[in-house]
Amino acid sequence: MAHFKLATFNSNSIRARLEQVLDWLQREQVDVLCLQETKVQDPDFPQAAFREAGYHVVFRGQKSYAGVAIVSRAEPEEVAYGLDDGGEADEARLVRALIQGISVVNTYVPQGRAVDSPHFQYKLQWLARLRDLFERHYRPDQPLIWAGDLNVAPEEIDVHDPKRLKNHVDFHPEARQALEQVREWGFVDVFRRHHPDEPGHYTYWDYRVRNSLDRGLGWRIDHIWATPPLAAQSVRSWIDREARRGERPSDHTFLVAEFAL
Repeated sequence: MAHFKLATFNSNSIRARLEQVLDWLQREQVDVLCLQETKVQDPDFPQAAFREAGYHVVFRGQKSYAGVAIVSRAEPEEVAYGLDDGGEADEARLVRALIQGISVVNTYVPQGRAVDSPHFQYKLQWLARLRDLFERHYRPDQPLIWAGDLNVAPEEIDVHDPKRLKNHVDFHPEARQALEQVREWGFVDVFRRHHPDEPGHYTYWDYRVRNSLDRGLGWRIDHIWATPPLAAQSVRSWIDREARRGERPSDHTFLVAEFAL
C-alpha cells in the first residue's frame, strides 16, 4: 500500500521563509507541498534550492504579491496555470498538475479586501469560475485534491469569534456560500473528516493581533479538500501549530493530509 502525504502553506514570501520551508520539508518528508503568496517574480524564484533538496517545483508569480507553487518529489505532469475560461487567467493564483496519478490544484483565492469593494465581487466570481474549471477538467469520482489558502472559513467553528467577524470578507455569508458551491461539485474537507465539530483548529493568526497564537485568535482558511474516493483513503490530517512559533514565521502555518492508497 502506497503512502501519499500532501501539505499546504501560505509562505507570505518564499524567499523570506525559504530556510523554514526547506527545514520543514526535510523533517516531514511530504510528497507534495502547495505554496501560496510566494511574492516573487518567476526569474527570482529560488528553484535551485528545492532541486538541491531533491524536489521538483513548478511556479507562477509576480513581484511582491500573490504567487503559487507546487513542490513535489515526483516530477509533475500536465502542469497548467490560471483560470482557462477566456477571462482573466490570474495565473499567479492557480497552478495544477498530475502527481503520482493524483490531480492537484493549488490556489490562492483572492482575499476580497472589503465587502463593499469590487475586490470582494471578484473573489466571489473567481470561486464560481473555479467551480467551472473543475467541471471542465475533472470528475468527482476521480482522485483530485484542491489545496491552498482559500481565504474563507467555512463554519463558525473555523473562526475565533464568529459573531464579531460575521461580515469579514473571509467569513461573510456570501463568501461562505461561494465556497460551498465549489464544495458541492464534489469535495470533502479532509481535515474536518478527521476532526469533526472540533473548534479551535486554525491555520492563520494575524500578525497585527498581539499574542494571537497563544490567545487562540485564529482562522481556518487554509484547506485540503479531496474528491470522495480519495478522501475515504485519508488516514490523518493535522495542523503544525509549532511551525508558527518559529523564527520570522509566516502568519499562516502548514496543514497536512496523509493518504493510504
